[in-house]
Amino acid sequence: MEFSTKVAAVDAVKADCVAVGIYTDGALTAAARRIDTVSGGAVTAVINSGDATGKRGNAVLLRNVAGVTSARVLLVGLGKGGEFNDKAFAEAARTAVRGAGTGVRDLAIAVSDWKPRGRDHAWQARTLAVAARETVFRTDELKSKKDENGPRVTQVQLLLDARDAHVEKGLKEGVAIANGAALTKRLGNLPGNVCTPSYLGAQAVQLGKEWKLEVEVLDRKDIEKLKMGSFLSVTRGSAEPPRLIVMKYHGAARSQAPVVLVGKGITFDSGGISLKPGAAMDEMKFDMCGAASVLGTLRAVAEMKLRLNVIGVVVACENLPSGTATKPGDIVTSMSGQTIEILNTDAEGRLILCDALTYVERYKPAAVVDIATLTGACVVALGDVNSGLFATDEALADELLKAARAALDPAWRMPVEDDYQEHLKSNFADVANIGPPGKAGAVLAACFLARFTRAYKWAHLDIAGTAWKGGNAKGATGRPVPLLTNFLMKRAG
Repeated sequence: MEFSTKVAAVDAVKADCVAVGIYTDGALTAAARRIDTVSGGAVTAVINSGDATGKRGNAVLLRNVAGVTSARVLLVGLGKGGEFNDKAFAEAARTAVRGAGTGVRDLAIAVSDWKPRGRDHAWQARTLAVAARETVFRTDELKSKKDENGPRVTQVQLLLDARDAHVEKGLKEGVAIANGAALTKRLGNLPGNVCTPSYLGAQAVQLGKEWKLEVEVLDRKDIEKLKMGSFLSVTRGSAEPPRLIVMKYHGAARSQAPVVLVGKGITFDSGGISLKPGAAMDEMKFDMCGAASVLGTLRAVAEMKLRLNVIGVVVACENLPSGTATKPGDIVTSMSGQTIEILNTDAEGRLILCDALTYVERYKPAAVVDIATLTGACVVALGDVNSGLFATDEALADELLKAARAALDPAWRMPVEDDYQEHLKSNFADVANIGPPGKAGAVLAACFLARFTRAYKWAHLDIAGTAWKGGNAKGATGRPVPLLTNFLMKRAG
């Protein structure tokens, strides 16, 4: 899908379809009023008939409207005028693309007067691009016959009252974010027999060639030399070799401290010896979505050419049971030198992340954010709406929460407090990898990770509830790429 801007009257623009907004009380946006005037009341007639309600998500397609150059006019419901907010805007953008139908390739959207309070036109353009691309994303890569259903819009024009450089910039940013999210979704949706740790490494190398990133893929021998005993303990049950993937984007002077993103890349998680239930275990291919979001974010950052340094570190392996797999009760030594009693092999994400968090100390980072589908407890606490945000630095937490709001990629702050460390005590090692059953599981996981982050400002995003959807809508969501890119855009100024 390609995007452009055009300064033109809504009735004079030539497209397969032009979309205008209407409200639930019958009020029309300026563009809808213009269509109504030139057509002799075609819009008000549809509203008065009850076909067009103006409700959010509602769209009515009109054909061959008198006085209008475009072949179709789409009336997009914006909801109540006084309640038109950020979410309503994104929903309207998705509705416009979806409601245009399968016959529309070129869609013009009169978006200038769909403006949520407090948002500028650059935000509109950025958000619209992300929402529109999300609507046409397909998951049929491995199907022998491609899915012919759904919208087929390939060109979107934003109709403007006047040229605006901020809109052009916002569009480019939105396309970059959408491209990053699409990469993340694609990787997340691939099955575990395709998207292995080695495959992730190859994807990183390809990304480096396309976007001039420095990429290094470390194999088992390299990981052993680093003494990442905690990471290696998770790999022991699988025949797939582990990978530690490092991607470096240089958008500022080399002397500038980088922001480091660390992604959990369990390409399939059976739980190991602490085997998961069989129902829905296929969804454990999504346990590498943290890793996928790091690749997607680096792609977006490179496409936007942000003026800052970003390093992405992906720690990737499988977690499987076998005769060589780590057992409950085993004790391992992490890269930091801390010993860990593994009471549950299904709490493996923290075991690979803790070594990665020690590894990134060498970069003397300005901040570190790890991203992981870490705990079912976070799903219990926050469901599939908010990602869990944990941070040991107040300013960093505030930055991420503001980015989440701007990106419509919500997160909710959760505690990381020393008092919780009592629950991670072990009689036999420095720390246990889990606490008591049923007690603050997501918080204790974050507190475990915090023990390995004393050298820098750190935040942790638990995306177990937001990285993918189950049921009929099964698939990766691409979150939190929008949150992370907005965070880095703000950092870059």
